[in-house]
Amino acid sequence: MTRYQIGELARMTGLTVRTIRFYSDSGLIPPTDRTAGGYRTYDAEAVARLKLVRTLRDLGVDLPTAGRVLAQEVSVTDVARAHAEAIDAQMRTLRLRRAVLRAVARGGEMELMNELARMSDEERQRILDDFFEEVFGPYELDPQFEQHMRSVRVELPDDPSTEQLEAWVELAKLVQDPDFRASVKRMSAQHQEMRQSGADMGPPAEGQQEAFAYAIAQAREAIDAGVTPESPQAREVVDRVNAKWAEALGVPNDEHLVDRLRSYADFADPRAERYWVLLAKINGWPQAPDTSAERAWLRAAGQPFG
Repeated sequence: MTRYQIGELARMTGLTVRTIRFYSDSGLIPPTDRTAGGYRTYDAEAVARLKLVRTLRDLGVDLPTAGRVLAQEVSVTDVARAHAEAIDAQMRTLRLRRAVLRAVARGGEMELMNELARMSDEERQRILDDFFEEVFGPYELDPQFEQHMRSVRVELPDDPSTEQLEAWVELAKLVQDPDFRASVKRMSAQHQEMRQSGADMGPPAEGQQEAFAYAIAQAREAIDAGVTPESPQAREVVDRVNAKWAEALGVPNDEHLVDRLRSYADFADPRAERYWVLLAKINGWPQAPDTSAERAWLRAAGQPFG
């Protein structure tokens, strides 16, 4: 039967003589025999065991676990599965660290970003749940509307992009901002008042959606043309928007419509739309349109549009 000395094993496996001797001394690869001069020799089975240990070590398996595999206390399959899961966890951690570092390199707050990024899905959702409990809790809102708002979850991926991480940090700060919470509470109170007065607070009708798109388009045209909210041309834009909304709502196009819309100024808070823009970015949804600039222009032009 063929016997190999340590030097030959080193050439066959690519391991150093020192490493093989260490494995032999630790009992992982005991010598099969010794020569007359006292040199250790190993048979083909020892070579196979040594190659298995080398492979396990290359894959990051620790020596005690490798020893258990050789002793048949645990199977290679079980070790591979457990080690793969551990590597998956390590990779998620490393990806998250990379995203945090890249975000910090772009000017983010390191401690805040790291803290928010390391949260579990449940911890992230708890931030939103706390937000909704405060801004919706005291009010009787349309059930369909409230259920929809509360059901949307934050789903930051295990391997977030820098943009997704920055969006989550911005969203977390937004929903914890006392001023924003106060604004949404005023919206909720107005929502309740409108619902109690008999207004339909369900999803907007097709005509209202068209009126919204028309208003945004009119504002965008004005902004691109350099029309300021204080100019006479702005009044013309507001009149056209009012007429479109009067048609959509089925009400007379008079000053009372303007007064009514002005009383709902909080519905025009651009941060409410920013919430959805950020959520879409975090969750990897199709990009949500950001019409905050157009809303701000309409609001400043005397059209508190929501």
